[in-house]
Amino acid sequence: MLNLSRPRRNRKSQAIRNLIRETQLTPHDLIAPLFVIEGSNVKDPIHSMPGIHRLSIDLLVKECKELYDLGVPCVSLFPAIEEKLKTPEAKEAYNPNGLYQRAIKEVKNAVPELLIMTDVALDPYSSDGHDGLVDPKTGEIKNDETLEVLARMSIVQAKSGSDILGPSDMMDGRVGYIRDALDEENLINTAIMSYAAKYASAFYGPFRDALNSAPKKGDKKTYQMDYANVREALREAYLDESEGADILMVKPGLPYLDVIKTIRENTTLPMAAYNVSGEYAMVKAAAERGWVDGEKIMIEMLWGFKRAGADMILTYFAKEAATYLNNN
Repeated sequence: MLNLSRPRRNRKSQAIRNLIRETQLTPHDLIAPLFVIEGSNVKDPIHSMPGIHRLSIDLLVKECKELYDLGVPCVSLFPAIEEKLKTPEAKEAYNPNGLYQRAIKEVKNAVPELLIMTDVALDPYSSDGHDGLVDPKTGEIKNDETLEVLARMSIVQAKSGSDILGPSDMMDGRVGYIRDALDEENLINTAIMSYAAKYASAFYGPFRDALNSAPKKGDKKTYQMDYANVREALREAYLDESEGADILMVKPGLPYLDVIKTIRENTTLPMAAYNVSGEYAMVKAAAERGWVDGEKIMIEMLWGFKRAGADMILTYFAKEAATYLNNN
């Protein structure tokens, strides 16, 4: 008689599969990135991201209420700023009455229990399209000068009602600089989710379409990471943790599961993965052509982030995935 170890005994029914499941995925694990634009009753489609829109503040508030009702605990807001407001100094970034700050206030007033995460980088406001200030003579991205602008942005966003700041700029020392600035203003309860390992990736294309924020000259490789490197990501994570980050993020997500796992194994901080626009667009495009089952791919992808070690996932699938999880 064969004396086999039979792992299939633990797969014979949905009940046993649920009982031994190692990883859980619920709507509470999701953060929904949303785009806000000026106007009233505006729902402007982003063609490279099927199903995603730039929303005026009134419709943004409605979307946030729907997400919260589905169990999604957090939204991450991104502003689509009018071109006439973009300058080399990115002054609109810290305008207390600007589109972004008004959107934060309106959402917080309408859905006070919903967490609001906000983006800290200059590219939506910069006429140069870079995450930092650009030296007009050399084209160099100026690190230390940018930190002051990032700190001013952070204070204005926190005072407007942001719960979590997301420095996505990849300037050296920015987490500590922002933390010090917040503490000086007694904004001690505002959390920082650092984009600890943000790679110079081709997966950001649809996002840049959404904000019209692509660099006017050059690329972002002098501040975003080389996608060949893992140990460098660990160094960045250690630095951000030492500077006061509350949560660490890896961006993009899908091609960087090894990076998520590596950082997860070397920190006790919560971990986030950003399931970015290009990853979303690929699934949607293939599903529209009937090549894949988009819903099943979506769920399998999100579970992959959790299995790699992510505690939370920023994803454009958030509403769709929350609906699916609630119904299944």
